[in-house]
Amino acid sequence: MEPPAPGVLADHGHAGATAWEGLVTTALLGTDRRTPPPSLSALSAPGREAPMALLDAAAAETVRRRAGLRPARPAPRPDPAPEDPRPPLPAAAARRLALLLADRPGASGGGRRGAAPDLMELLPQWLALANAHHYAAPPETLPALLDAARGRTDLRPAALTFAGPRALWLARLNPDWRFALRATPGGGTTLPHLQDTENVQQLWQEGLFAERVSLLAALRAQDATTARDLLASTWATERAEDRLMFLDSLRTNLTAEDEPFLEQALADRSRNVRATAAELLSALPGSALAARMAVRAGACVALDHTRDTPTITVEAPHECDASMERDGVVAKAPAGRGERSWWFGQLVEAAPLATWQARLGGRRPQEIVALPVADDWQADLHAAWCRAAVRQRNADWSRALLGAPSAPEAGGPGAVSLAERAKLLDTLGADERADWVAGFIATHGLSEAFQLLGVCAVPWSAPLGRAVVDALNIARDAGSYPWSFSGVMGLAERCLDPSEANRLDGLLAIPEEPENASPGAGGYWAEAFQRLVTTLRLRAAMAEELNP
Repeated sequence: MEPPAPGVLADHGHAGATAWEGLVTTALLGTDRRTPPPSLSALSAPGREAPMALLDAAAAETVRRRAGLRPARPAPRPDPAPEDPRPPLPAAAARRLALLLADRPGASGGGRRGAAPDLMELLPQWLALANAHHYAAPPETLPALLDAARGRTDLRPAALTFAGPRALWLARLNPDWRFALRATPGGGTTLPHLQDTENVQQLWQEGLFAERVSLLAALRAQDATTARDLLASTWATERAEDRLMFLDSLRTNLTAEDEPFLEQALADRSRNVRATAAELLSALPGSALAARMAVRAGACVALDHTRDTPTITVEAPHECDASMERDGVVAKAPAGRGERSWWFGQLVEAAPLATWQARLGGRRPQEIVALPVADDWQADLHAAWCRAAVRQRNADWSRALLGAPSAPEAGGPGAVSLAERAKLLDTLGADERADWVAGFIATHGLSEAFQLLGVCAVPWSAPLGRAVVDALNIARDAGSYPWSFSGVMGLAERCLDPSEANRLDGLLAIPEEPENASPGAGGYWAEAFQRLVTTLRLRAAMAEELNP
């Protein structure tokens, strides 16, 4: 039994609500256990059986509830929607957007995907292309666009950028779209000109939290010193959770000039604020905190020349004193982790990487990483060096820790995990990153490559795209389960360069299945490659339609 629309129920009296609740209860319990209330049963014809009487009563009650609104004073009309000054979409692109928005997850009923592209997975790329051209959204598509963004948080930034000021106007009228006001810093409030000191100060002192975050981020991107001074002016009166969010904005344009403020934050009442301040200071290799951590970490690591091969030895700290805690070392180790190794990892992670070249005989990063480590400390030491390389964005150390993609240990657990390798890759340039992953796939296949592919720039470079397609083709010829590679195939649909579509035509036929192949695997592979080709050509068409 479907209740009346929510928009017409708000003004009903208690008696109507009680009657409707009685009908709903009867429907849930069943008419054999509970008959409709007498006042409602009278609405149905004499002699009707209980189920029919219930339906008749529900129909009459629905009409009564919908018609029973009391007259109200007319509300003022809303202000007109703001103008969007951006150029309109080309007609072909507008039609394509309507098709993408009309697609809904699960419309195929699940199970086998077939050869049809997943249009909803193309929507993020379409929005990115449209935003790159600074097009305005057609007004008639805004409701569907907001509905799509409501269901998928990953769509929201690009969808709200494309939707523009009219989306915020709509969001104030429909509670279902209120997320747009929260997702947009300041809820659509126009920030003052950053040179307008008086209005900047007023918004900082009186604005909502989201408005203040937006103001601080915008100011930090343009004038880091002014943004830090603005934050310092109210720091002592801010709530702990707000201080944490504001402090995070200093990651943008972080320089040595921020050190005095961050040093003060090391004494903050909030542990999370102290930890964030320590992390930011450790990202400044010349900071006093980084120097203190270098001394502590250096005292734990030495080079033993008495062995046949120079070997790194580790003596982890025996306690976590108050000064270490003040500098961001968390004293309590996670469950299952030894305290000494936990403290040691934090010290090494926060120490400048230049510490080790001076400490270990002037060796280059590649030579240091190649040194043996005594007493099973290699995993802890290398993992901490990985975190330090990512935090300090040090490409030389990242290359050393990554090693050659064709090395046997690159495809196994090794001293550096695949998750750590993905983070290290993110410190390298896009081309170097793609070349490393292509080499990894050529040597080790696709089974462990999913995390690594996720950090590569889109569209994939030609060598990386060829490595992925070749590995998929090898897996198909080997009779592997095609659904084992569905994640990589999905990435290929979104990330492979559309110009590769013609090269894939030879993979569309159903291959002959080896004796040990999964039954029907050939058909699945053919569908998957057909879907890949169709998707690539669709992406090419999308780009052409958006090209002014």
